[in-house]
This record gives sequence, C-alpha cells and structure tokens, in this order.
Amino acid sequence: MRGVHLHADGKARCPWCGTDPLYMAYHDTEWGVEERDGRALFEKLLLDGFQAGLSWITILRKRDNFRHAFDGFEPEIIARYGPEKIAALMADAGIVRNRAKVEGAVLSAQAYLALREKGIDFAELVWESVGGEVLVRRPRTLSDIPAETAESRALSKRLKAAGFKFCGPTIVYAFMQACGLVDDHLADCHRARPE
Repeated sequence: MRGVHLHADGKARCPWCGTDPLYMAYHDTEWGVEERDGRALFEKLLLDGFQAGLSWITILRKRDNFRHAFDGFEPEIIARYGPEKIAALMADAGIVRNRAKVEGAVLSAQAYLALREKGIDFAELVWESVGGEVLVRRPRTLSDIPAETAESRALSKRLKAAGFKFCGPTIVYAFMQACGLVDDHLADCHRARPE
C-alpha cells in the first residue's frame, strides 16, 4: 500500500489525518462526502477561508465554536453583522480572530444572498464547476494531488466575481475535496470509491 497509513483499527487512511481521533473521524465520515446543501457548502467555504495559513485540524477543533459564534453559518444573519458583532467576534478566543477573514465572511454572506436574489442557487453554482458529478481521481500518494485545478480556478473566479472573499483556487480546491466534488482519497484508502 503506497501512500496510505495502516492504523491500529486495521483501516488504511490517507496520511494527512495522522492518528488524531478527531481528524481520523473527519477523514472517515466527512471529507470527500458529497455535500449538496447550499448552507452547508457556505459553511465549509467560510471555514476553508479561515483555514488559510493554518492547519485544518486547528479549524476542526474550533468548528463548534465557529458555528456558535457565527450563528450556525446562516447567511441571512451573517450578512447583517455590524461593527459591534465584528468586535465581539474579534474578542472571541474560540475562533480564529483575523479581522480580514471575519469581515470577509460578512461580505461572502452578502454575496450568497445576492446570488439567491438573482435566482442563482449556491449549491448549483458550486456543483456546475464539476458538471454536477463527482470527479473521481485515484492518486497513489499525496504528491499526486494538485494544490489547484482548472475546475478550482474557474470556480474561484466565479465566486470572486460574485463578491465572495477568501476563495482563491487553492482554498477552493480544498473546499471541493472536503465537500465531495472531487474524490481525492488515495487509491489504497478504505474511503476511496470503487473505480
């Protein structure tokens, strides 16, 4: 088995999740699972934006705090955040306190609502980037996985044009992997889809 790690439970996993039980559970139950709900996709896009420059496990450990602090990632609520709420978020040690990212979340929520007002469903916009179907890749090792792709560059460009923030092509590719638009589980991982 090239690339994967065989764990004590007998399961071969992608090596990026290490042996942290929270990270392994995320790998086994969430990462690469198709997400087609617009609000859930919005949450994951914002969290991937907060991850920029940090490790995903940092965000994963703070995810419940983020959900509480950001009102369940409801775009309708976030879009109305004003200076007082932003100040409260900047004082919240349970989340990543980065003003640009916090303010970017508000702008992204406003962009989400603006799309809806134009009759554009966020989930449909996201899934159009892969033609509505999961792109199944079968990387053998982590080095076979690109940081960005033509699909992530195109989706990034479309999101930025709509007003979303912290959605460069690398962030968007991580988002696509997390939400199951792309299946990048290594070939020998127990979570890899059958070819």
